[in-house]
Amino acid sequence: MGNEANGAFDVNGFIQGLDSIFSAHDAATKAEPYLLHALDEARRLNDDAGQLTVINELLGFYRSQGRHADNLPLVTESLELAKRMGLEGSDAWTTTLINAATAMRAAGKYDDAERLYRDALESAEKTLSPTDRRLAALHNNLSILYSETNRYEPAEQELRKALHILESSSVNAAEDVDVASTHTNLALILLNADRDSEAMKHAAEALRIYKRGHLENSAHFASALAGYAQACFHAGRLDNAVRAYRKSLAVIEECYGHNDYYTITEENLDAVEQAAAKAGVSVPADDGSDFWNDDSDQFVDDSQTAARIAETPAATARPSISGLELAKQYWLHCGKPMIADRYADYKGRIAAGLVGHGSECYGFDDAISQDHDFAPRFCLWLTDEDYTAIGERLQHDYETLLPHEFMGFTVKTADSSTPRAQGANRREGVFSIGDFFEGITGYREAPGNDPSKAHEWLLLDEATLAAATNGKVFADPLGQFSKTRQGFKNMPDEVRVALLSRRIGMISQAGQYNFPRMIERDDGAAAWLAIDEFVKATASFVYLVNEPITVGYLPYYKWSFAALRRLSRGLATRMSDVCEQLETLLRISSAACYGGAGFGEGGKGAGPAVKQVNEIIDHICGQIVTELKRDGLTRSDETFLEWQRPYVEEHIANPWLKSL
Repeated sequence: MGNEANGAFDVNGFIQGLDSIFSAHDAATKAEPYLLHALDEARRLNDDAGQLTVINELLGFYRSQGRHADNLPLVTESLELAKRMGLEGSDAWTTTLINAATAMRAAGKYDDAERLYRDALESAEKTLSPTDRRLAALHNNLSILYSETNRYEPAEQELRKALHILESSSVNAAEDVDVASTHTNLALILLNADRDSEAMKHAAEALRIYKRGHLENSAHFASALAGYAQACFHAGRLDNAVRAYRKSLAVIEECYGHNDYYTITEENLDAVEQAAAKAGVSVPADDGSDFWNDDSDQFVDDSQTAARIAETPAATARPSISGLELAKQYWLHCGKPMIADRYADYKGRIAAGLVGHGSECYGFDDAISQDHDFAPRFCLWLTDEDYTAIGERLQHDYETLLPHEFMGFTVKTADSSTPRAQGANRREGVFSIGDFFEGITGYREAPGNDPSKAHEWLLLDEATLAAATNGKVFADPLGQFSKTRQGFKNMPDEVRVALLSRRIGMISQAGQYNFPRMIERDDGAAAWLAIDEFVKATASFVYLVNEPITVGYLPYYKWSFAALRRLSRGLATRMSDVCEQLETLLRISSAACYGGAGFGEGGKGAGPAVKQVNEIIDHICGQIVTELKRDGLTRSDETFLEWQRPYVEEHIANPWLKSL
């Protein structure tokens, strides 16, 4: 890989070796060691260009693995290297800025990412032509950042700039896949801005481009179909929404098989088919026609859709709908028009969504959930200044002017809500941003990265942090609510490592040490409690090792396994099989702790079950060691996890975070 004869790093050899690893599908086990070895060699040779090449590849690899915290020091190093090499003002400098910004965006460092994207744009204006497609990609990346922070107007502006560049530079824009993808992205942004008619035009045009270019078998065609389906659903075109989702599902199956993308699309199709059935819309099997061309210029706005659905008999029945979707529809059809009518000067300053306590905020609600506190509701979040000016009046209007019946559901009142959801504990209505987060966490904003406040993170249990960062934001024109919310997800890495150390300590104490001792003492109750502590600590470890900035936090006990199952379905999830192992562990614990009496174990006694429990515990602990080594947190192969803690805590500099 290196060329010691002339002291230069062999860049071509490095790239070829990396390509070979990916071609052999060995990236999961071989890519990181290869990249880190290459970086060490480039550093040893003092080859700045070689180091920058490797770091750019490592940034992309860690981003694909969801290991965003590992990227942060690499971002700083890449920028310092590029400056030392005198690359400022060159194409290479623009590329370095884009890579750094994208890594920061993926890590949730939105302010830093936006600054870097802006620097990249300034550099690109000097180094790239106005029709360079890399400039379009840069505008697209900046649009993604704005979209992720709920700033849909600037997100739209960036996409329109990207579209103009692509159309200007394309040999044939009418058949250009990049142009089609940008039309789809624009459609999705416009749906968030409640501009359904414009969204439909862009979504339909994306499909026409694929048709004209004979690209219907492309994997990207599935995304365009799904975007069109969403536009149709919002516009009340349930027939075309069903047809588009069906076709999208077929394309995904052909290109990818039954992966997570397939599962999500299948769930969306099922929801739309149910809505069509309730509205009395019959959708025949696909006849091969280009359904997006039939009447795509004939649109139905939201008010017409609402009126049409209200006229159908099905409107009197409660639809099958999640709490988050019900909240969004209540906001779009009732809350947003009220604000536009009565608070026109503030409509560009008020955030709306549903975050906090309640199964619907996690997306885990079902028919059983509707027996208490399930109703049309949403939250409105204001800055302190705006809350002082209009907060009380807006809360009064929320309670008195919004309809008390919506989509067959009755809005809860103070008299009908459970006590825990009233007064200071209310879960909907108008809040100042600081008051809202203080009501959940005790903090008006997250403790941040100040080392002197690191211990304050330890006062915030994971369930509390999960409640503060769940749900969905429907609108946030200022971006202030989303920024504050993101702060609670941005746990400093030293705090995360400290929690990992504590979790492996409990996993070892409860599972590896106390469970077998309690079994030996014939104390089945104590042994079962040890299993409970082992399971809770392991579930927490899985979330922490996948990093809160990416996956959020483990919710409280009632929803722990629902959350673990959902996390386990992710393509890049680490320890994705542990959820199933823990469920097996809980299932056989009755036999292990009580000999199977009364549990249908056929009188076999505890022996076989105890053996199986210990095997599962040992297997999980072995997996944990693998993950610790993967993150560079240990150099030991020891599987008794208590002995791993000193190695892990070598990576904690803050004395407040060291274990006692």
